[in-house]
Amino acid sequence: MSKNLKRKSYRKKRYIIPVTIIVLLIIFRLLLPVIVKDYVNKALNDIPGYNGSVADIDIALLRGAYVINTLKLNKVDATTEIPFLNFPKTDISIEWKSLFKGKVVSEIYLNSPEFIYVFEDQQQEDAADADFNDWTDALTDIVPIAINNLVITNGKAAFLQLNADPNIDLHFANIELYANNLRNVVQKQLNLPSKISATATSIGKGKVILNGKMDLVKQIPDMDMSFSLEKANATALNDFTRHYAGIDFDSGNFNLYSEIAIANGFLTGYVKPILKDAKLIGEGDGFLSVLWEGFVGFFKFLLKNKGKNTLATSVPLEGNLNNVQGKVWPTIFNTVKNGWIEAFKNQVDGKIDFNDAIERGQENK
Repeated sequence: MSKNLKRKSYRKKRYIIPVTIIVLLIIFRLLLPVIVKDYVNKALNDIPGYNGSVADIDIALLRGAYVINTLKLNKVDATTEIPFLNFPKTDISIEWKSLFKGKVVSEIYLNSPEFIYVFEDQQQEDAADADFNDWTDALTDIVPIAINNLVITNGKAAFLQLNADPNIDLHFANIELYANNLRNVVQKQLNLPSKISATATSIGKGKVILNGKMDLVKQIPDMDMSFSLEKANATALNDFTRHYAGIDFDSGNFNLYSEIAIANGFLTGYVKPILKDAKLIGEGDGFLSVLWEGFVGFFKFLLKNKGKNTLATSVPLEGNLNNVQGKVWPTIFNTVKNGWIEAFKNQVDGKIDFNDAIERGQENK
């Protein structure tokens, strides 16, 4: 073979190899959304007792991200068509700023996600075959890199009981949640390096605020959290209270305050519900209804704070996470205290912190 022919052959090979690589990369890029979609669908359908699907996957290689469009998850034998999880848009991307700290982590943006617990669907026999870890593990499986930042905008969480008459719908809407440093990329010296904050609107137009710090790297996460729900119209609870207690609220607002601290698997905290300007009425006009109204009136006379017109208590919580208990006598005392000694304030008390959980846990070893 002449030198000229060898040169031509070499030139052809020199171009064929990079062109082939480029063509293969293009084909791979075109197939990548299908590959990822199949992987995500398999992860969702491997959850015992559940099935799930995604409508479409968008890939953004330049920013190291992919977008899941319309992810749905529901019970296999669900009696309704309401998805347990419905995420219209989930954006999963590499957190580039953490690369400079030597960490490869991701951030997730959930736009208008819905978490809907339908009582009838979740009571099916297959519910025993799947637990909380099954579907949460599956959701983390579809994120190949550890999650460091999480943002939820316009979210909704609800409990529905459709066989009740009328239907029961307890929900939080307009959820805005921000959680950062979940994988402890920065501030490694802190006991609780991750921050979380959230706001929402409850049933009855109550204002919800959640703030706290966590350490999610531990198997049992440590945390120091505060929660408040203020000025929810109590009449919005009537479907629930009528079904389970046979009573209605004629007026008033409902407030709930709580602080929880967890250290090394030991929990301490309290829950403080407060009813203000509440008027209770029984269901119907018969003798039993009149008797019930009389009992409620007597109960409120004993326990309602006359100056603030509040009915309230504070329920202390304490114990190992496998056996957390509310304390009965302190709860009764706190109810009477609100009525006759000092009205509870409509605020988080600020009396629980992370060190309390550490100290109480050591005392109870």
